[in-house]
Amino acid sequence: MTPRKLLTIVVLIAVLGFGYYSMNTAPVLSDHDYTYQGGLEWHEDPDEALALAQQEDKPVLVYYWTTWCTYCQNYEDEHYQDEDVRDVLDEYVLLAINLDDPGPGMSLAAEHEANYPPQHVLMTADEQEISRLGGYTEQDQFLSELESGVDDQ
Repeated sequence: MTPRKLLTIVVLIAVLGFGYYSMNTAPVLSDHDYTYQGGLEWHEDPDEALALAQQEDKPVLVYYWTTWCTYCQNYEDEHYQDEDVRDVLDEYVLLAINLDDPGPGMSLAAEHEANYPPQHVLMTADEQEISRLGGYTEQDQFLSELESGVDDQ
């Protein structure tokens, strides 16, 4: 084996190892019942979230995210920290599904065809879709969509 091939293999292994390490050590705040995006408590189990939504007569905001998504970080740092957004989010039952590990949210992610982050789906407690926000949206549009979702429920 030539030194050039050996160096190529070593570099490739280092890159793959770094990528694997980065994916598995990203900070995820979760206690397996809830995940905490933007300091907000989000349900992880769709059945629990939908039952609570029916009990409280609230719409559900489903947030599809991943740890490596830079736009998800923008949502966490900007949108979810805004007081106006947080006030409207109080009108929702929050459900966050990590697309890298959807767990019990796998069937809902498939139903919503959520195959990239970030995505938001607003739906009623009986799973009727109100609206959908695919990708990143500016804060004003996000707030407007949330307010419309509460009105349309």
